[in-house]
Amino acid sequence: MAWAREILLRMFGRPEGVLGRLGGVIMARVNRDAAAQVIKLLDVRPNDKVLEVGFGPGVGIQLLLERVIGGCVAGVDQSQEMVRQAAGRNANALRNGRVDLHQGSVEKLPFADETFDKALAINSMQVWPDARTGLREIRRALKPGGTIALCFTVNSGQSKDGIAESLATAGFAHERFVDQGKLFCAVATRL
Repeated sequence: MAWAREILLRMFGRPEGVLGRLGGVIMARVNRDAAAQVIKLLDVRPNDKVLEVGFGPGVGIQLLLERVIGGCVAGVDQSQEMVRQAAGRNANALRNGRVDLHQGSVEKLPFADETFDKALAINSMQVWPDARTGLREIRRALKPGGTIALCFTVNSGQSKDGIAESLATAGFAHERFVDQGKLFCAVATRL
């Protein structure tokens, strides 16, 4: 069973190589509806500055760009393959400076303090090396009053246990869960 977990991790957790390319294609199709639901839940506005952590093949970035006309969209993903796929999917926005994509870790975001109005992560928190440090780092990058949505599809294997407590420990407030069919989100506000 360890080999099956390793294959899934290479396809979806930290995509790399041929398996990562295939995983990106699958994620682009499977996670599109989840990304659309999360963007609606966050009530993304035209002038918002939005951060996506673990953006995968860039479908969420693409959908965010449809709403964010005067703001900006940025993201970080650990996988070089996912950065490549997201950059290809959002090439015009990259050239025009409307999107800023980075390969890196949530534990060391390459963004200034209090930059973003909203942040989201879909099916990625469960593979962060240190979720509490990652949440504190997202809090640092969010403006006071900014909103975070940590979302998980039924395929993620993530339970709700401990998520609200982790958000509170990281300095978020008003934690709540929103169930949307095959997706649940933990939503909180940076004070």
